[in-house]
Amino acid sequence: MSRVLSRFLFPVVCLLSIPSLAFAEDSLNTGDTAWMLVSSALVLVMLPGLALFYGGMVRSKNVLSTSMHTFAAMAIIGVQWVIVGYTLAFGGAGKFIGGFDNLFLSGITPDSLTGTIPTYVFVMFQGMFAIITPALISGALAERMKFSTYCIFILLWATLVYDPVCHWVWGEGGWLMGHGDLDFAGGTVVHFSSGISALIVAIMLGKRRGYPQERMTPHNLPMTLLGAGLLWFGWFGFNAGSALAAGSSAALAFTTTQTAAAAASLSWMICEWLHDGKPSALGAASGIVAGLVVITPAAGFVTPGWALLMGLSAGPVCYGGVLLKHKLGYDDSLDAFGVHGLGGAWGAITTGVFATVGATGLILGNFHQVWVQIMGLLGTGVYAVAVTFGILLVLKYTMGLRITEEDEFKGLDQTAHSETGYNLF
Repeated sequence: MSRVLSRFLFPVVCLLSIPSLAFAEDSLNTGDTAWMLVSSALVLVMLPGLALFYGGMVRSKNVLSTSMHTFAAMAIIGVQWVIVGYTLAFGGAGKFIGGFDNLFLSGITPDSLTGTIPTYVFVMFQGMFAIITPALISGALAERMKFSTYCIFILLWATLVYDPVCHWVWGEGGWLMGHGDLDFAGGTVVHFSSGISALIVAIMLGKRRGYPQERMTPHNLPMTLLGAGLLWFGWFGFNAGSALAAGSSAALAFTTTQTAAAAASLSWMICEWLHDGKPSALGAASGIVAGLVVITPAAGFVTPGWALLMGLSAGPVCYGGVLLKHKLGYDDSLDAFGVHGLGGAWGAITTGVFATVGATGLILGNFHQVWVQIMGLLGTGVYAVAVTFGILLVLKYTMGLRITEEDEFKGLDQTAHSETGYNLF
């Protein structure tokens, strides 16, 4: 009798255990945790990559000051994120802002989980995004903004622009998330918000002394190429890490990221070949970044074939965006708006067109998704422009925005930091 009962009860017990096994999937996963730790570190590598990328593009007298824009963001926003940034972005379920539930990361313990990873890992991963976003804006203000003003600007901008926009798209209860906005890794949150803000900064600061009559060529293109390579490398953590797990979505994002970056670099070089007669090293590097920007919102939503097409389109779109400053007469020193602003917008819109994985875009008959993407861009753009303008206006009449003409002539390395980038003799 006991043998009969055991044979009957064994499969019943196995069946009853299935829900508990499913529940266990929401517990800590060491593989996911390891991948997200690596991804966080990869995104941090993008910061020195950006410093090299931007630093090589300015004149030698401003190489250190330009690099300091990125490293200052690592320090300032690294602290701001722990104190108040994370809680404003993810610390509550408000429609437009988080809350103060996690001020100074209170309420989070080593045992707290976000999905299958420790919440501390999620905090640090998102913190890297928060750091690099205002640093991207520095490309528009290079060689002429007061360093002290810049430090206050990025602190205010991160708190008043980035954190709310981040909550809109990725935070619990965020209004853009509620409308179904697709942004896998930050096309709108990171690139468009910083790019459109960079345009306002460039306009309010005015042109560099002597621009455009004086030729202001990059002083060290090998440095810029190295920076582009580090950005490409780190971007695998940026995009594939946004899956928040070591699974199929991360694998797809990894593949589409590589594909789009390569395609955009190729198409940018072709554009230069046709327009100027020769492809340039700066163009190849800029094309890499353009492709990475455009695929960012779509990385986990499109197949590699559509990523190839998005990358090929990124080259001419962003190349045209760079040429736009010469036609309209503003001085976006290192093309932050042309690449990140326009590239982020184009990536967000084409995500609504080509999304086929985990979402449906226009090619599957869902025109509404394109409309949602456009409305997300409009809302983010209007808000970022208004707040950025307000911050700069206050700083203009309190601290001042620009360095003196004499300091600009000498270079910010000496006048702002009492150093020189190169001591060759």
